[in-house]
Amino acid sequence: MDLMQDVIAKAKANKQRIVLPESMEERTLTAANRLIADGVATIVLLGNPSEIKALANHTGLSHIDKAIIIDPLNHDKKEQYIELLVELRKSKGMTQTEAARLVEDPLYLGCLMIKNGDADGEIAGAKNTTGDVLRPALQIIKTSPGISVVSGAFLMFVQDKSFGEDGILVFADCAVMPNPNAKELAEIAVATARTTRAIVGVEPRIAMLSFSTKGSAKHEMADKVIEATRLVKERYPELLIDGELQADAALIPSVGNSKAPGSSVAGKANVLIFPNLECGNIAYKLVQRLGNAEAVGPILQGMAAPVNDLSRGCSVDDIYKMTAICANQAIGMKK
Repeated sequence: MDLMQDVIAKAKANKQRIVLPESMEERTLTAANRLIADGVATIVLLGNPSEIKALANHTGLSHIDKAIIIDPLNHDKKEQYIELLVELRKSKGMTQTEAARLVEDPLYLGCLMIKNGDADGEIAGAKNTTGDVLRPALQIIKTSPGISVVSGAFLMFVQDKSFGEDGILVFADCAVMPNPNAKELAEIAVATARTTRAIVGVEPRIAMLSFSTKGSAKHEMADKVIEATRLVKERYPELLIDGELQADAALIPSVGNSKAPGSSVAGKANVLIFPNLECGNIAYKLVQRLGNAEAVGPILQGMAAPVNDLSRGCSVDDIYKMTAICANQAIGMKK
């Protein structure tokens, strides 16, 4: 299974409008040129059109003229977006003057375009911090119904194809929530199930990880995982989820059969939900570095529309892949 080729093909077949607010960032513009040339998405660039075209010419990017380029300082819908932002943030005291200033910020403008139905997703973070990317997204787009937290999932492509789904696993949360409570952990599991369906295209088999399997250890940290599992089963009985499970019980059939006999997930999990950010972040980096796995992400999840945050050390290839993933998220959400 070449998942990324499948993701790219799915994006091409149902082209989404993806906003790249950091249009004067050279890696972003280079990725945009490739995405347009390959027909992966309809690319929307935010910035001064003359400056964008000059940078494209300077770097030999011949397809940028096929992008939709919007100048945040001067465009037809500026007043409409000002009114939208005032309406969305009036309870927080948003004024016309403040809104007029914020809509000229490409990160705010991108989110307003999505909220207004003029775009389907956004990729940013090559030159902005996670906080700068998430702030307007949380203020304008907000989280999905029934979800109160944003989390970050990684697609992990491991060498041994017997694990997960032909060597593909989804890890979460590895990027956002330091120490979720039981309710938040349950929401992360649900959001990750949606990501797995939309991106990997398979039914999630979710293991709620702990240092305990089915009561083998007694501690409040394990209790949190048990409660989170119960909450998911109560609200979404159709999901295949089990916990608390140790990592070996989640992944190894013989261990799963021994420690959690009769489980629909133990020994065959393709989604691993970690009890906190510390565990998740350490785990994905260890698997990536020691296991020579490819890690793609973080894929931000829990938003009402896809907004994804890049690492500032990202490559052109990272931006290209994340744009295709963002398009798949948008397709999945529309379904």
